[in-house]
Amino acid sequence: MTMTERTVEPADKDTAGGLRQHAQGSEAEGAKGTEGESARGAGGAEEPESASERANRRWQEILQETRVAQTGVQILFGFLLSVAFTPLFRELGTFDRTVYVITVVLGAAATGSLIAPVSLHRFLSGQRMKEEVVETAGRLMMCGMVLLALTIGCTLLLILRIVIPGPLAEALAGGVMLWFAICWYALPLHLRRRAAQRSGTEGS
Repeated sequence: MTMTERTVEPADKDTAGGLRQHAQGSEAEGAKGTEGESARGAGGAEEPESASERANRRWQEILQETRVAQTGVQILFGFLLSVAFTPLFRELGTFDRTVYVITVVLGAAATGSLIAPVSLHRFLSGQRMKEEVVETAGRLMMCGMVLLALTIGCTLLLILRIVIPGPLAEALAGGVMLWFAICWYALPLHLRRRAAQRSGTEGS
């Protein structure tokens, strides 16, 4: 064996050993990283959100809900305002005109309630009143949804009385309002009560 062959052999052994150590170190680091991510994931699932995070989340949810409701009420209110300038409006009787006036007032009130959270946020921005703003905006949204449902019901009644004269118009409008009450209010309250009962059962 020559001197060159003797020199190369230890180098090869050192290189192979280094590669094995590097591979073992990478596996160990990967295992530690996986364990750390698992621990962080488990901790993130159990860690409760702070009051500030909860207020920010609720505010973002209110903004999304406001955008949806505002679109509907603005289209409906614009339609109601245009009805008074149509030739058919002059032929309406006293009862139908009264229904129309009530519908327009309800639509205007619903528009004010649903846009009010934006005004609240603009006037109170930077005053460190996020929780108060969120609570008030939530109540205004609930009030606006009630007014919007009444506006839709009165609009439907006014249209049906023109298309289908007689008690059938009132019956259909009443049935639609009952469906609104079930979908918008009764169902959420039922789900909320059932969730509270489930939480109480799990806690006990």
